[in-house]
Amino acid sequence: MSSPSSSPTKAPSAAEERTSARIGALLFRNRSWLPVPFLLVALLAPGHPTLVNWLVGAIPIVIGEWIRLAGVAAAGTVTRRRSRDVQRLVTYGIFGWVRNPLYVGNFLIWMGFVIISGVLWFLPIAIVLFAIEYTLIVAYEEGVLESIFGREYLGYKQTTPRWIPRPPKQRETGQHDWAEAWRSEMSTFMQYAALAVVFGAKEWWARRT
Repeated sequence: MSSPSSSPTKAPSAAEERTSARIGALLFRNRSWLPVPFLLVALLAPGHPTLVNWLVGAIPIVIGEWIRLAGVAAAGTVTRRRSRDVQRLVTYGIFGWVRNPLYVGNFLIWMGFVIISGVLWFLPIAIVLFAIEYTLIVAYEEGVLESIFGREYLGYKQTTPRWIPRPPKQRETGQHDWAEAWRSEMSTFMQYAALAVVFGAKEWWARRT
């Protein structure tokens, strides 16, 4: 879902009216807060992260952030929006590989931080809970896109996977604003740095006690 629309809002599709999409709409509006409970568990539960945890956890974080950057560069900074209104369907770049690159990136990033925390028993729980939440959010977003773009979106949906990236059979070209994407992600990078400091402090404290 891309940029704000000045055109009249279209009637909801049947997909947007489903119960899963309605629940997803609520989660969508509050998606910035969804990782907080997971991080609290990772921060407060006993854990003994090692250098291996940091190195292994950094891999999904780096991959996830690259996917996020590619998504923001293609779709624009309005990927942070909270409204239902969109005016263009982005199908090129990373969106040609997977329909929800930002959520794929987010998932990898937060799983990486769980690994860094050393609370590995929580990892499968976090995977399941994130999968449920993002599935509901995407049910809402897909319903909205079907309402607005109709057959154009359904055609895109048939050729592009929802979660597992796959090289597109036919590559589309489009504009990428990498500089704007980096600027937009600066606040996200600061959050990563803050989390790294907090997890480092947790490790230091665990070794002292």
